[in-house]
Amino acid sequence: MCHSDSATVEGTFPVAYPRVPGHELVGLVDALGVGVTQFKMGQRVGAGWYGGHCGKCEPCRRGDLVACQQPSISGVTFDGGYADYVVAPAVALATVPDSLSSAEAGPLLCAGITTFNALRNSGARPPDVVAVLGMGGLGHLGVQYSAKMGFTTVAIARGADKAQFAHELGAHHYIDSTSENVADALKKLGGARTILATVTDSDAMSAALGGLGYAGRMVVLGVSPKPLQVPSIPLIMARQSIHGWPSGTSIDSEDTLKFSALMGVKPLIEKYPLERAAEAYARMMSGKARFRVVLETGA
Repeated sequence: MCHSDSATVEGTFPVAYPRVPGHELVGLVDALGVGVTQFKMGQRVGAGWYGGHCGKCEPCRRGDLVACQQPSISGVTFDGGYADYVVAPAVALATVPDSLSSAEAGPLLCAGITTFNALRNSGARPPDVVAVLGMGGLGHLGVQYSAKMGFTTVAIARGADKAQFAHELGAHHYIDSTSENVADALKKLGGARTILATVTDSDAMSAALGGLGYAGRMVVLGVSPKPLQVPSIPLIMARQSIHGWPSGTSIDSEDTLKFSALMGVKPLIEKYPLERAAEAYARMMSGKARFRVVLETGA
């Protein structure tokens, strides 16, 4: 589970209650709807944030399904994964490689696809400098993906004590934002082609912007309640940009899972039985989990 589940529990989004939360789910196909031929009984599949699209809005008509303005969302517009059984649209499902456990695959369908898909669409090319701002639920996967993709990977977090962990994840450089000027440190490395902003602190994002290099792009994944402070001259003179990225569709989920299985990318997880869902949710909301809490049904 991730903090986006709180959108359902806390009512951040307009949700029709009662509603079962959970948008990172993996299970076995128990029944097939009429006309569903791409999956078979007993097959292991998963679903993430993307639960379908309207097919009518402008993004849909232009083929950008994940940007649908009237989306279906697992655990928000239909019941999600905090359950033994889930009814999910076939279009939302992704096949899960045998080499990934269900507990490992679940978080990759949200935090995984978000970071993986953002990186591969960022415009960076190996061995460009890619900086991952934050090493939490998204960031610890972003560092792994960046390194496995061949980028010169820079991890940025608070505290010198996280340096060893960053290098274990594959980072080539570590910047402690509490003791170093992040922008200056990135400039010493030649400037970042991509800064993957996984934190929810707009001040931390703003402080890192000066570390972008020529044609550099900050890809914003973390949702902050405060606006960014953006210097306009570098955006113009160095052709820099700030860009958002919204997860991906089911085929992007499959790509994420395949790449993760192939390259050995795994999330750090804490497991709880479904019967302790309330306790697991509280653990997740406390911010103390490392880094994703997974509910298991025992099936």
